[in-house]
Amino acid sequence: MTPAERKSFAAMLARWREHPDLMVRELFGVEPDEWQLEALQRFPKSPRLAMKAAKGPGKTATLAWLGWNYLLTRPHCNIGAISITVQNLADGLWKEMAKWQERDKTGLLKRTFTWTKTRIFSNEAPATWFMSAKSWPKTASVDEQANALSGFHADYVMFLIDESGGMTDAVMVSAEAAFAGTLECHIVQAGNPTQLSGPLYRACNVAKNIWSVITITGDPDDPRRSPRIPIEYAREQIRQWGRDNNWVKSDILGEFPSSSIDALIGQDEVEEAMKRYYRDFQIGSVPKILGIDVARFGDDASSICKRQGIQMFPFENRRQLDSLQGASWVNRTWIDWGADAAFIDGTGGFGSGWEDQLRVLGKTPIAVHFSQKASDAVKFYNKRAEMAFSLVQWIKRGGALPENKRLLDALCQLTYTHQNDRLLIEPKEMMKTKLGYSPDDLDAAMLTFAEPVTIAVQQTRRSNKLLVEYDPFRALDGALNSAYD
Repeated sequence: MTPAERKSFAAMLARWREHPDLMVRELFGVEPDEWQLEALQRFPKSPRLAMKAAKGPGKTATLAWLGWNYLLTRPHCNIGAISITVQNLADGLWKEMAKWQERDKTGLLKRTFTWTKTRIFSNEAPATWFMSAKSWPKTASVDEQANALSGFHADYVMFLIDESGGMTDAVMVSAEAAFAGTLECHIVQAGNPTQLSGPLYRACNVAKNIWSVITITGDPDDPRRSPRIPIEYAREQIRQWGRDNNWVKSDILGEFPSSSIDALIGQDEVEEAMKRYYRDFQIGSVPKILGIDVARFGDDASSICKRQGIQMFPFENRRQLDSLQGASWVNRTWIDWGADAAFIDGTGGFGSGWEDQLRVLGKTPIAVHFSQKASDAVKFYNKRAEMAFSLVQWIKRGGALPENKRLLDALCQLTYTHQNDRLLIEPKEMMKTKLGYSPDDLDAAMLTFAEPVTIAVQQTRRSNKLLVEYDPFRALDGALNSAYD
């Protein structure tokens, strides 16, 4: 590079340092959305920048743009990147960093930096000029989470915190400490406003005097709404659930809910359940229950879940079935497996044809409407919430699940809040949008917990049947106790 070229290159970096939006346009050939432009323009003069966002507006891409900008324009900088889980970081921000390195039409980022699965480093000074993926173990204590961003010592330090809406305040402790020993320090966080606590909530409320906050909304009536959130989808959710619904507030409007939105179960608990498998003597003589979710639309699949006490078996899925075909499929499964009861989703009338045909075939399925009143109406908002909670408690007690990636993802992203002091589960339509597919297997699994089931067993010396209540964990508890005797 000639002296003139070096001078021109230095001038370009100085310009990008003050105007990150120019870097995005010139390096990637992208025109930022209005809110993204605001974030890029605020960044150079905002040591603490928070993006409070509805779902799906492109906030992770904006974090990646700022990460590349800092790497390019601050010599020997140290950047720590973190997300709510290791997998979320890998699938989100870290993948975005790789994506935009590939989209650099000049080749500058590839010539200057090397991307690996845990570190992006300068080819000139790999030990002192880098961005590092940070995380903590699933069982990490508050102190361990607080230390996740410690150990950065440089004149230029930056922290990128993705999905901060679901984190604890502990992660911000070590990040804030970096301001004491640097020439320039930045903390940029982005997340969905799901919790009434944590670093995002604090930045937007308690500490809003020191944070520059950008609200990213999908509100169809707001002229500054993100164009990446489909306007008809936003209108549909508002019409169906109302603006005061907690998921509408968080996912569509980009506002904090009236009460926190929490995950019903953690990924580690679901993964452990999928490693378990019980043999016949551990399951015992307990009812065999079918849960049948009937596909609502052409791209959805109908699903049959088979559960016997503490063991859930692999799901069966079929598409594009009419009522007669669906009923025949269920009837054959019912006979072959020897089911004692079957619960079928009657929500919206989609399963009524299947139910009618099954009755013609001599079976007596029980229709369950997910929106119907819960058996425990004091605790649960509707039947769907009650069934979901029963499924999760069954898993926590030791229930065994089949290996199923779709079920894993759906369970781990199943969230709840409270409405009128009763537990309410995230609407299925919102889950489908979040997952990219309908949670059919999850619904089928939930249906096996619709009502307590009794089993018909032959008495030793009588021909009549005796109905007995059962505890699905009784046989397991007995087996475990015997093992320790």
